[in-house]
Amino acid sequence: MSVEFRAADEPPKSRTDYWQHVVGKSLGPLDLRVSGSIDVQDRLRVGDVGAVRVIELSHRHSDSAERSPTHIRQLDPELYKVDVLARGRGVVEQDGRQAVKAPGDLVFVDLSRPCRWDYAFAQVVAVVFPRALLALRQDELTRLTGVRIRGDRGLGALVSSFARQLPEHLDDGRAAAQARLGTAILDLLAAALAARLDRAQDVPPESRQRALLLRVHAFIEERLGDPRLSPAGIAAAHYISVRYLYKLFETEQSTPADWIRRRRLDRSRRDLLDPALRETPVSTIAERWGFTSAAHFSRIFRAVYGLPPGEYRTIGYPVGWSPRP
Repeated sequence: MSVEFRAADEPPKSRTDYWQHVVGKSLGPLDLRVSGSIDVQDRLRVGDVGAVRVIELSHRHSDSAERSPTHIRQLDPELYKVDVLARGRGVVEQDGRQAVKAPGDLVFVDLSRPCRWDYAFAQVVAVVFPRALLALRQDELTRLTGVRIRGDRGLGALVSSFARQLPEHLDDGRAAAQARLGTAILDLLAAALAARLDRAQDVPPESRQRALLLRVHAFIEERLGDPRLSPAGIAAAHYISVRYLYKLFETEQSTPADWIRRRRLDRSRRDLLDPALRETPVSTIAERWGFTSAAHFSRIFRAVYGLPPGEYRTIGYPVGWSPRP
């Protein structure tokens, strides 16, 4: 369960003090300087997914924060932190390096070392976790502090996208599912950081496997509308055999082909229920998500959801009903 702190909950005269207090409480001892006035829409949200703490910070003013050796002596939580910039401008400095971030970019921070942050009109998602949970050597990770990791390519893009979605799951209330999310983001981070260090072999095999599966999931999502998407093409794009791809999907209790079919059906179902697409023919929606035959789409849609797509669009999702496996 998450906790949200909103500037609007405080009177204008005390908002700056309130903001400094809640940010410091969430991130540990630091000096926070606020430029300009606190906006009523400024907010900070904190929650956990497994062993990972997720902090979503959204503000329309400028903040400068510094964690000094004095602060670290007061409290050294032995934590790492990854900041993902969702919106705005940001600069992070650590170990003599400066990362100037664009939206989507991320930066790795060691909270046991001095650091400085400058953010303006920003939305930031921070992923905070114990150092012991990252299976990479601390002395090598120091080479990555204060380094901009682009969020528009490679594993950096996958970490960025995944991290920015984490706040949506803070209140799911399913401990097992949240633990899996925490493990997944740590696996992705380990793979991305190890790749930057050219130390992929240092990541445990099970973590590499889970990170690869997440990469495959993202690859499929981006190409659901391509009717040529196939297990063979997915395997080739990731330099693995089709047999190994099927082994990866054993943890999903599915095959790659079944996974593609389910995701296409789910996307089609959402479009059918979208009022903005009410006038779009069912066949057009089916084609958009990779179905080449309207008759085949109608048949498998009915098999899963219990109704033909046209009728489903009219009636909607019955209360208490769930799709057939």
